[in-house]
Amino acid sequence: MRIPIALAFALGAGVLPGPSTPAQSAENKVAGSEKKVPLLEKKVLSLAAARKMAAAAIKEAERNHWRGVVAVVDDGGWLILLERMDHAAMTASVELAPGKARAAALFKKPSQDLEEAINRGRYAAITARGFIEMQGALPAVIDGEVIGAIGASFATPEQDVQVAQAGLAALAQ
Repeated sequence: MRIPIALAFALGAGVLPGPSTPAQSAENKVAGSEKKVPLLEKKVLSLAAARKMAAAAIKEAERNHWRGVVAVVDDGGWLILLERMDHAAMTASVELAPGKARAAALFKKPSQDLEEAINRGRYAAITARGFIEMQGALPAVIDGEVIGAIGASFATPEQDVQVAQAGLAALAQ
């Protein structure tokens, strides 16, 4: 039992943060030196923004009497929020909406572009594991950077796109 504890202590002792100054909040010191390394900043999609997007998407669906699923993911494709409406058109929508959103976020383009590439003969695209290459998801772009995506799965691809567009438009408001 001494070895794991000693190893953990030895590993942790060199990386425990000390008191930081305001200047260090923007830059990190490289371990073992006084050289400073600049940190990058990026915008991230908050839960509040995801809720706003999903609410606008659901409102559009309800206005048209459509039922389905809306998903919002971050720039890494990780699910932030999933809204499953009562009586959703397809049970599979629970997997389709976040999968489409993940594809849009990670490929940094509408999921429709991926579907069209496959339809035009780029069959190798279907080997990309963990992606849903079907229209209905749009990347959320702020200041030229993809910060996430919204995906929708309803009864038709056209409904999916219209609902996703409504959710994405809410981000700009």
